[in-house]
Amino acid sequence: MPVPPTDPQAALYREVRGLSRGLAVLRALNAAPGGIGGVAELARITGLHRTTVKRLLETLRAEGLVHHKDEGASYALGFEVRRLSEGYVGAEWIDRVAAPAMRDHLRALSWPSDLATPYGGFMIVRESTHRFSMLSQHRATIGIRIPMLVSSLGRAWLTWCANEEREATLSLLRNRTDAIAEMARDGAYVKRILRETRRRGYAVNKGEWASEASVTAIGFPVRIGEHAIGAINLVLQNNVVSDREIATRYVPLLRSLANEISKGAASLPRR
Repeated sequence: MPVPPTDPQAALYREVRGLSRGLAVLRALNAAPGGIGGVAELARITGLHRTTVKRLLETLRAEGLVHHKDEGASYALGFEVRRLSEGYVGAEWIDRVAAPAMRDHLRALSWPSDLATPYGGFMIVRESTHRFSMLSQHRATIGIRIPMLVSSLGRAWLTWCANEEREATLSLLRNRTDAIAEMARDGAYVKRILRETRRRGYAVNKGEWASEASVTAIGFPVRIGEHAIGAINLVLQNNVVSDREIATRYVPLLRSLANEISKGAASLPRR
């Protein structure tokens, strides 16, 4: 999604189309199983012509960002991609507290988790164990936008965030033109979701998110003091884990992880 210019001069420059296309190919390859994909597959995902994809991949290969696999039939991410990420600095509480805690708890949870923070009416995944969990159906989730009212992440954050943040977010959602906007305009629906989530003590969605209809997810807020700064979920497959097992086994485990992250985030010095 294009980022709005932050100064008037930025509007004078047009995007470099070739760079945008190359990044689209890299993102598609990153999301592919094992980080490996062929030209035809990547062309289908990106909507680019196969010749264009081939040319971009060979350019990326010359830069060390991808390399050949299967005697040239496929491409895989190269080490230079990892090197590019070394300069990234994220929110301190996510990098120092949440990420290591999520990996430490993965063995007990088994199923993958996402940690997300709110932005622009969505929950944006900032950290994830999908790439480490043997039970994950997705390889790359970091950066994806999760809808607010039909996801456990969104419901957990909305229920326990500050009142002014909730009202501002709901106002933003009401002004959209999609199905989420219709839900946000239904005051009774919103109140019911918030009431049930608060009474239960954690958020649940069971197939309500249409693009993830096979998923059951539970979510807890990550809080500093009384208010949520984000949320963490556990993603399970419908009809694989019973409701009873979720309630008796996975809810306590995820609550423990959320509490650990909340406590660690609160202990960091404010800057």
